[in-house]
Amino acid sequence: MLDGSPHAETSRAAIARLRSRLDEALAPCLDGSPIALVDYPDHSNVGDSAIWLGETAFFGSHGLIPSYASTIGSHDDDALAAAAPEGTIFLHGGGNFGTLWPSHQDFRLHLLERFRGRPIVQLPQSIFFGDETSIAECARAIERHGRFTLFVRDRPSLEFAQRHFPCETVLAPDMAFAIGPLARHRPWTDRLYLLRTDVEKVQGSAARPDSDVSATVDWLEDDVRALRLTAIGSRLRTLLHRPDAGRVRIYDRRARSRLQRGIRTLSRGRVVVTDRLHGHILSTLLDIPHVALDNSYRKIGNFVDAWTQSLAILRLADGLDEADRQAATLLGASPAEPRT
Repeated sequence: MLDGSPHAETSRAAIARLRSRLDEALAPCLDGSPIALVDYPDHSNVGDSAIWLGETAFFGSHGLIPSYASTIGSHDDDALAAAAPEGTIFLHGGGNFGTLWPSHQDFRLHLLERFRGRPIVQLPQSIFFGDETSIAECARAIERHGRFTLFVRDRPSLEFAQRHFPCETVLAPDMAFAIGPLARHRPWTDRLYLLRTDVEKVQGSAARPDSDVSATVDWLEDDVRALRLTAIGSRLRTLLHRPDAGRVRIYDRRARSRLQRGIRTLSRGRVVVTDRLHGHILSTLLDIPHVALDNSYRKIGNFVDAWTQSLAILRLADGLDEADRQAATLLGASPAEPRT
């Protein structure tokens, strides 16, 4: 547990450190050839949109726009091969390496089979497998492929991959840190509880009642109106770019719309309590004091252990009662904000 000492790390210092680590880890994968970036997360989860925007920001900082990009549903092997006949295929990062989210793992295995011998890089992931058969299947696919590089976000994932998979495995932070610091909006409640409602939620957690000092939300519902406006603007701007670059810009604009929804959500609270990894990461980018609860397979705790345990604005809790106490401590240390 952090003690709030003056030696604890500021959010800005942590962001700079983790951006530097991403560049150090990933820059060797860039050789000037065209790249593909696949598995765009066209769904409402804000965290995946933050990861995507970090990925395209990283590539942009190296003068690269993916020559091919796709969702799982829109993916076309032949179109990828035509748009980027050589060079590295990058897989979107996140927390879907393994058996929790089967469609993403199936897509990953398909690419390893279809593009044998061509460099494929899995951007930073957390790993969870529920059975030995799936582990063995993945290991065989990696071995047959022969040029797969796996980036992971935490040390247990690193140790797991090194035990089971015949490929280079590298520890690196979440790609969302490549976005850099973000500006928050003015808060209007003391505590904002961002709590999962999907398969990764903290078992036994219960929503806190709304009141004048707290609110409980998840961020899995899209702002349909904002996405429609984004789509109209994207179609107009796409006319100014070649088709492949235009598709990446469409994806970026859609992701930015979702990220803005997440920023508005988190900004509501002077202090955030969350069991979402990107609740923690975006609170860090926004410099919002927050309490992190772990999810169903310690995704947050493992990430914090690797990268953010010295963060001054972070506290850890094992359950909501302890999170309430830690939030009260952070509120006492945070300057009051006028309500609007």
